[in-house]
Amino acid sequence: MTGSAKAIVHVDNARVIVTEYRFAPGANTGWHRHGHDYVVVPLMDGKVKLETSQGTSFAEMKKGVPYFRNEGVEHDVINASEGEYAFIEIELK
Repeated sequence: MTGSAKAIVHVDNARVIVTEYRFAPGANTGWHRHGHDYVVVPLMDGKVKLETSQGTSFAEMKKGVPYFRNEGVEHDVINASEGEYAFIEIELK
């Protein structure tokens, strides 16, 4: 990914990749496609803007409330909060 969000890989082994993403206001992941199923666990409340081939949407994120997505998702994730935003992403290999 080539975005401005800071990505810190905590675990990368044969079974999972666990990455922490930290976003300043307006920072993004960069356009990417997920090659594995994944779970996201927000580290704080916040709002993200999702750019996809189908258009733009917004999602309210709640601290500690995880969500699951299937392999193949293509998007750019942008911090739409007024302050910093962060989440942990767990990719299942």
